[in-house]
Amino acid sequence: MTGAPLATPDVLVIGAGITGASAALQLAEMGASVELIDRYGPAAMASGWTLAGVRQSGRHPAELPLARSAVALWPELDERLGAETGYRRSGNLRLARNAAEAETIRALVADQSAAGLDLRYLADLAAIREIAPPLSDEVVAASFCPTDGHADPVATVSAFARRASEQGATLAFGETVRHLETRGGRISRVITDRRALAPGAVLLAAGFLANELLAPLGTTLPLRRPMVTVLRSAPIAPLLAPVLGVANADMAARQELTGRLRVTSGAEDWAGGLVERAGAPAIRPRIRSVQATIDKVRRVLPAFAEAELEDVWAGALDLTPDALPVIDRVPEFENLVVAAGFSGHGFGIGPVTGPMAARLAIGEEPDDRLASFRFDRFADGAVATAPLTLHG
Repeated sequence: MTGAPLATPDVLVIGAGITGASAALQLAEMGASVELIDRYGPAAMASGWTLAGVRQSGRHPAELPLARSAVALWPELDERLGAETGYRRSGNLRLARNAAEAETIRALVADQSAAGLDLRYLADLAAIREIAPPLSDEVVAASFCPTDGHADPVATVSAFARRASEQGATLAFGETVRHLETRGGRISRVITDRRALAPGAVLLAAGFLANELLAPLGTTLPLRRPMVTVLRSAPIAPLLAPVLGVANADMAARQELTGRLRVTSGAEDWAGGLVERAGAPAIRPRIRSVQATIDKVRRVLPAFAEAELEDVWAGALDLTPDALPVIDRVPEFENLVVAAGFSGHGFGIGPVTGPMAARLAIGEEPDDRLASFRFDRFADGAVATAPLTLHG
């Protein structure tokens, strides 16, 4: 490291999930010199582990404007990125399995319809089966948002990274950031396992690993790190067009373009610890969690139990107390921006939140829509907890 010249990008983006990759592209398109660094590669963690829903329904009111802006962008991404994202606008069904859940869904529809979202309440199984015929009679009601959808997470993030590279961004994959050095209220150097850099600004989009770099600076985000079990079947014939969720977010499902069913559990405690599988990070789910996920999914989608199981993994969330992200400059360091804490539902809004964070990193004033995502909102401990929504 001693003999190599310091790299001096205008912005160093740490983390190549959808937030970091879309931020890198935004910066490159704006003419900034940018380097995107990740210890593994595109979508190696949360962005790749996700169900990859692209939804507005079920969003917190603070996130709904971002989600609506993102959904307007998604149909154009294949052309903009010059690659397939696998995006399909096929709707989102949020299911109720009992009377209490039906009331939760009914209230959700009332609130979000009042906010201008096209969200419909389906009060009987016949209406729901017109959209998703294979659902069981365990389903008693649902909401349906026809403008929601889903995409391929790895293909999408890889496409953002490639396009950023084509626009002049430097990609540094397989390189680990060890620590951030400070001087005079600024990040002065970034030390990796290979070299040192002296960026003009740092955008930290490292998900549940963000505190590894923030804690030595004397500041952290109040993140819990639960895990979600994910199962994927072998390809089957076309079965399910919309993404499925449920009122209490303890399962979700969709059918990929490959025909594979991808389903997830709710969140549960994770003791920590990553292993490597095929050169990528992995979390091993508990066997009981796998069984519980199968049971929950098959009760509403019986065909899942008859499919061949092809893959199993778990993903960790960067869960904040209010289940909303932090997209802000770190108060103590004028050239450090954090975009983390997306709480299991950052993928769908990534094409909007990444560019927002990018603009902060080059010194622009915050977008008004970021007011709810301040870094310091947890300082007095007064932030209320919020229910988890998951799947995109």
